[in-house]
Amino acid sequence: MKRLFLLAFLFAPFILSASPKYWIYLKNKDLNAAPAISPLTVENRIKLGLAASDELDLPVKSDYERALREQSVSIINRSRWLNAVSAVMTSEQAMKVRELDFVQEVVPIDPGFYIARTKAIEKAQMAPVMSQVQANAFTKENISAKDVTIGVIDAGFYGADSSLSLTQIFSNKRILGIRDYVKPGRAGELLFSTAESFSDMHGTEVLAAIAGIDFQDEIQYGMATNAKFYLARTDYSLREYRGEEDNWIAAMEWMDSLGVRLINTSLGYAKGFSDPKENYVPSQMDGKTSAISKAAQIASDRKGIMLIVSAGNEGDDKSWEIVSAPADAKGVLAVGATNGKLWNRIGYSSVGPEFLSYIKPNVSCFSLYGTSLSAPVITGFAACLLQANPKLTNKELISLIEKSAHLYPYGNNFVGYGVPQASRALALAKAPYLPDNAKLINAKGRSIDVDVNSEDQMVAIYRKKTDKDVIAQQVAKVQNGKIALKRQNGERFTTIDLKSYVIEVAWD
Repeated sequence: MKRLFLLAFLFAPFILSASPKYWIYLKNKDLNAAPAISPLTVENRIKLGLAASDELDLPVKSDYERALREQSVSIINRSRWLNAVSAVMTSEQAMKVRELDFVQEVVPIDPGFYIARTKAIEKAQMAPVMSQVQANAFTKENISAKDVTIGVIDAGFYGADSSLSLTQIFSNKRILGIRDYVKPGRAGELLFSTAESFSDMHGTEVLAAIAGIDFQDEIQYGMATNAKFYLARTDYSLREYRGEEDNWIAAMEWMDSLGVRLINTSLGYAKGFSDPKENYVPSQMDGKTSAISKAAQIASDRKGIMLIVSAGNEGDDKSWEIVSAPADAKGVLAVGATNGKLWNRIGYSSVGPEFLSYIKPNVSCFSLYGTSLSAPVITGFAACLLQANPKLTNKELISLIEKSAHLYPYGNNFVGYGVPQASRALALAKAPYLPDNAKLINAKGRSIDVDVNSEDQMVAIYRKKTDKDVIAQQVAKVQNGKIALKRQNGERFTTIDLKSYVIEVAWD
């Protein structure tokens, strides 16, 4: 996802000398302790039909922390959800900690943190995607995410307070809180004025893609122009040698404790730069292995949080190709990227693992430079839907967005269910229905001519070996109102993407 190979090599001496970071998983909690959550969090959960609090809301036992410090263990972060602490230790210390009677497990924190984009946001990037997702449908109904709070977990927010596209957020004091997990204790406002690398602007660009609007040039960058925000920095871009999953999880738990229901994170974990034995491997992108994916699933199942994640930019990397954690978690909305013209997968966008029983990415939308910008577009989309219907649960919202997408119900592991459409989503938010924009055709033999109604001469098709797994993404020509298909070896389904309509061919 992130092209920071040069930085990795430049900082190699530091990488090799740094002490590794570990998760220390603990055995139990103090059941008499007070839950570490706000009254708003409790209120939101009750409204969503969830338990007001549970054991996951109880803090890590202070006695255990004290015992670890007596072993000279330097604790970095604490996770209520995982009942664990992260710590920097030598391998010798890790061996001793494993022997403590209250320690369940000690696991190295995997390296390989990637920011899912490399180029700055451009006006040419955003105008097509606003049209593609029908942003004007929200504008016509005066929907702009008013009274919706969004959390953004990212790498940095340099220059956000002076960005023309974010003026309305800062002038109306809609940044409710800031935390820097990379340098704890530092004033959050310094995130706006201090930059250590180009990645420190990443969160600023993500924020613009969620809620940006340039009144001077009359350009809308995001849909949630009246939302409120909590911001958290969890990645230090000049130190890519160790994953910072613990920072991310700490930020998630902080936002949960404040009652935040919608969170965007254009970050991911896959491969690293140091000890190859500690890297993730593709088979571990199963939604269950990484700590960050476990936390994401807890957020979805137990805390009612709508988490929107960039799918990843490894589609062209033959050694990886698939989505990164936490986009692999079943309960998150993972967003891929499409081309602007045909709405099919753009080459870099990561695909969903075939071994998953569910579709990843869930949906996609246009992005020139990476899924870091497609994810926040859909975050703004989701925030507008929450204004339209605040009673939607996170899982109802995911289902609604999927059903509003242009390929539904014939999704695939390249673009998910396709591009969400605001007009369909608003109709779904007001009264449940199934969009009538799909047709199933059964085909016998090795070929078929399919009647289509399309103004485009060229359309995207997906040849699939299962109902979700793509063999090949191709372009088909429309001739005399028909598309001629010849079945390929192993092909069981073919999806014809007409943008406003989808045809699924099932081969007998």
